[in-house]
Amino acid sequence: MSQTLLTGKFENPLLREYFLDGAFDEMFTPEGGIRPQYEALLTTLTSLPPEELKRRKQSADVSFLMQGITFTVYGREEGTERIFPYDLIPRLVTGEDWDRIERGLTQRITALNLFLHDVYHEGKILAQGVIPREVVYSCQHFRRQMRGLQVPRNVYVAVAGTDLLRLNSGEFVVLEDNLRVPSGVSYMLTNRRIMKRTLPRLFRNYGVRPIEHYSQALLSTLRSIAPEGRPEPTIVLLTPGVYNSAYFEHTYLARQMGIELVEGRDLVIHDNIVYMRTTAGLKRVDVIYRRVDDDFIDPLAFRPDSILGAAGLFNAYRAGNVTLANAFGTGVADDKALYAYVPAIIRYYLGEDPILNNVETYLMTEKSQRQHTLDNLDRLVVKAVGESGGYGMLIGPQSSAAEREEFKRRIEANPRNYIAQPTLDFSRSPCLLEDGSIEPRHVDLRPYILYGDKVTIVPGGLTRVALRKGSLVVNSSQGGGSKDTWVLS
Repeated sequence: MSQTLLTGKFENPLLREYFLDGAFDEMFTPEGGIRPQYEALLTTLTSLPPEELKRRKQSADVSFLMQGITFTVYGREEGTERIFPYDLIPRLVTGEDWDRIERGLTQRITALNLFLHDVYHEGKILAQGVIPREVVYSCQHFRRQMRGLQVPRNVYVAVAGTDLLRLNSGEFVVLEDNLRVPSGVSYMLTNRRIMKRTLPRLFRNYGVRPIEHYSQALLSTLRSIAPEGRPEPTIVLLTPGVYNSAYFEHTYLARQMGIELVEGRDLVIHDNIVYMRTTAGLKRVDVIYRRVDDDFIDPLAFRPDSILGAAGLFNAYRAGNVTLANAFGTGVADDKALYAYVPAIIRYYLGEDPILNNVETYLMTEKSQRQHTLDNLDRLVVKAVGESGGYGMLIGPQSSAAEREEFKRRIEANPRNYIAQPTLDFSRSPCLLEDGSIEPRHVDLRPYILYGDKVTIVPGGLTRVALRKGSLVVNSSQGGGSKDTWVLS
């Protein structure tokens, strides 16, 4: 794809390497004009001396460092703990775009909760052939133990983080749903707090919609799904512990909500009731916001070698004495193979067309689609259905012949474990580089959805950035970073 430099259109040296190509640019039109919502931001950035921009960026980095805002990179010899990369230039989303995103995500989370209830009860959608039974029953996250079990308020997914891309047409589409233990919301909240200190006047003048109420909205959602007869529920956040990559987030959210942060060893189950150990003795627990995967949460029900959970927790859950958010077995709905059927799920349960479309997806269990993928590995993205964080993925145009041959062997050996999608040239947003210049980098958007007695979506989300030039991978574990997302009134 040919690139056009903006040199000549703007005299400011900050933009000397800014380029446009076929991807949607968040700040500039294809002709090089400034999108209206970015005019004040660009004026502010280009009026500040480069040294001042660098100073503000360094101030933000120090703030992240002092707060211990880190993430863990697995499999790297040079050290695993990193400061979370942060870009100083916010991403701006118009109210009109956000309205469509909000309606689309509300529709999606509603349909997925209805689907999970149906799959673990009557199974009507399977009996009618809308979704093949084998797609559901072969999913590694399907939990037969959940069959017929009544979930409090029928809420399977109370907390979700859905990844969106903006295509070159300007349309937002869903890349994937994260329904098990979605992470990143603490970065969204800390990004905002730091941005309000870094560019305070600009922030005030833009009339940015607030997101600071997320923690209290999450707490309210968790209260709303407590077991019957527990009007003042005790809520805890269950963490795998200090060595987990998202431990900062666990401590941050527990502190923001004013609830206890516990590990599996802090919980005791007696007569199918969950208690936590405290200095004053045992205290009953009613709702657990868990950040531990199904497999590790109860050694009696799932993996017997797990030391992260609490023995007997599933029996207490089955007895209706404690609520877990999210429910066991929700992973079946964010399996990347089942993702292809979400538009059909929305039509089946709601009788509506999807407001937010999916990305075209090829299922390796379908012979013709598998052959198409194998013939075009150099042009497609291949993903393992149960992986996250950018792992287990092949980006065809950036891969070697040896990598493609390896993925071909993997697909042929286990077709159910892979899906393929076109390599999307998704949108770019302006980013401040180390040398003080501004260049575009690919971004996605992860809004966070809360589903309890009502649907709550704070206006914004985590914009993740592929900081390496030319990279399409936004995951922090693969060299990505984040930026604040401003939804405009």
